[in-house]
Amino acid sequence: MSTKNNKIQTTGRRKTAVARVTISKGNGDIKINNKDLNVYLRNQLLVLKLKEPILISQNENKFDLKINVFGGGQNSQIDAIRQAIARGIVEITKQEDIRKKFLDYDRSLLVSDTRFKEMKKPNNSNARAKRQKSYR
Repeated sequence: MSTKNNKIQTTGRRKTAVARVTISKGNGDIKINNKDLNVYLRNQLLVLKLKEPILISQNENKFDLKINVFGGGQNSQIDAIRQAIARGIVEITKQEDIRKKFLDYDRSLLVSDTRFKEMKKPNNSNARAKRQKSYR
């Protein structure tokens, strides 16, 4: 998390997805990987999920967001972006009540979820399933 010229840079993670968000004062523009939000995400439910931290903090048209996200699937990327946005809003506004709102609404907005897919074991088909034994 770094600050420079009224810009805040934060990161968010979920499974293998990593999102880096630069928040600056502006009029509500959101760019993901240099594409407009509605071009990058066609599903409106995912757009609403991404905008949750902005709507909860009631800062709809106050900040511009430049987002760089990679790894994971679409839902993991959205969760990583939400986390980075929420952390950035808390840092840029410096208001404890917004932080409390985020924690009451969904703790994963500020705190990383460390769970990820369990790796496959040698000589097994899956992480936990064992090979069937045959006596003939």
